[in-house]
Amino acid sequence: MAASPCFKLIEFTGQAILIEFRPRLRAHRGKLGEHGSDERGAEVHAASFLHRRLIILDSALLRNKRECERILAHEIFHFVWWKAPAIRTEYGSLIGREFITATPGEMGWSADWRKQALRAGDVANNSRAFREYLCESFCDSCACLLLGISRHEEITLPASARKIRRHFFEANLAGRRLKV
Repeated sequence: MAASPCFKLIEFTGQAILIEFRPRLRAHRGKLGEHGSDERGAEVHAASFLHRRLIILDSALLRNKRECERILAHEIFHFVWWKAPAIRTEYGSLIGREFITATPGEMGWSADWRKQALRAGDVANNSRAFREYLCESFCDSCACLLLGISRHEEITLPASARKIRRHFFEANLAGRRLKV
């Protein structure tokens, strides 16, 4: 059962973002293709192209409204992350505290696999791998919290850490106009 959404009246501002659906998406070396055009790479649900103001979603998501909403919300929050350096800094501090306490898990697959791939020193050195993890963690967390998703097979973050993140997002995003 989903919890009630914790964000109240978030308003997104900025130029329009185009949303396209394409079949059987795959990503390989930073390039997005469709199944059949290039068999290499991993299957993906979506991709965001910030400078082009474009989100591409796998058309299979049209068969699952709730999952489509979660993935689309995640992708929209990539634009928020890009435009909000102060939030990036604050969120980085929050996640740094999670690393100090060795908090396991995440709010979605895209963050979890990046978290698992981090090496010793990535957090302290603010490496590119850590910054990419922070972005995915932020977007996964925002999507779940915005939509009130408390249970999902990809949510492995303990309830106590989810509560701390929810308070962070309520303090920093709820009732705000977020630039995308």
